[in-house]
Amino acid sequence: MSKKIMVVDDSPTVIEIVKSILVGEGYEVITASDGSQALNLAREKSPDLIILDIMLPKLDGYRVCRLLKFDQKYKHIPILMFTAKTEERSVETGMKTGADAYLTKPIEAEKLIEAVNNFLKK
Repeated sequence: MSKKIMVVDDSPTVIEIVKSILVGEGYEVITASDGSQALNLAREKSPDLIILDIMLPKLDGYRVCRLLKFDQKYKHIPILMFTAKTEERSVETGMKTGADAYLTKPIEAEKLIEAVNNFLKK
């Protein structure tokens, strides 16, 4: 059974690129384009891992991360923050909200796969 990864980004292009990399590695991919859709989908589908952009419409990635990580039912899901924001303060905020790792855009396919495989122990 393939692992399910949720990719959350407000850019359809980024979603398609990341999705094609992950599908090529044999993962099942579900996508969301805003924070509230991401939260609902995470609760409904309970993915094995979430790749979460920070700057999102409706709810930002920090809030989505915090809401999932403080919920007993979902706190076990690894969350990789995925963003163009590289300032240390952004990284710190991401980690404080419970993110398990921090990836910066643009992402190289190898780095993405390596990060995902580290969490899913493929």
